[in-house]
Amino acid sequence: MNNNSANKIILEIRAGAGGDEAAIFAGDLVRMYQRFAQKKNWKFSVIDANQTSLEGYKTFVALIEGLNVYEELKNESGVHRVQRIPKTEKSGRIHTSTASVAIVPKVETQEIQINPVDLEISFFRSSGPGGQNVNKVETAVRILHKPTGVVVSSQEGRSQSANREQAMGVLNSKLYEAMQQQQASSISALRKEQIGSADRSEKIRTYNFPDDRITDHRLNIKTHNIEKVLDGNLDILLDKIKK
Repeated sequence: MNNNSANKIILEIRAGAGGDEAAIFAGDLVRMYQRFAQKKNWKFSVIDANQTSLEGYKTFVALIEGLNVYEELKNESGVHRVQRIPKTEKSGRIHTSTASVAIVPKVETQEIQINPVDLEISFFRSSGPGGQNVNKVETAVRILHKPTGVVVSSQEGRSQSANREQAMGVLNSKLYEAMQQQQASSISALRKEQIGSADRSEKIRTYNFPDDRITDHRLNIKTHNIEKVLDGNLDILLDKIKK
């Protein structure tokens, strides 16, 4: 990986087990990384987002650019678990939900060759919260890489060409990462290796609201101030992990 790709990453967040609450938690993680990027003076650009009506996301993809961003965030990849009483819960029961995070270095187009014949490109109208179509024009782009089955999409750009360029950038990075792992035949194996099945049991970190405690299970590191960390003060945890 060259220095340039160490300074650009694709952040992908997906709601896992837990329905609406998992999507809300995915939204919390989106805001955490967005605010953390602001504090670091990194550039944060949304590429694709499938938003739910409750300030949550089923899926969210962004490009983050900044000095050593990959080094700072590479250990965020994996399943994040939350334990709390959801806003949607009437009886006050604590629920456990998950969201998965993937951090992939962004590679330059010339680092990987993609045969145009291998691509199936389709266009659609970009959608807002609740799935309603926002644009009357089909500016959003979805690209399928047929040999690997990788699907990427971009709908936040203003034009079809801008979205196509963004989607190709994400595709390049995913295929490069798969190639690095010698799994170009199947990106899903790479994602599964990084994320697991997004099951509640395969977790790297738990955010326990009743006890105001975040536990990183890989190093058994604990910290408090969940609200502060989710508000973008991720250094509180990352500094402990680095040590």
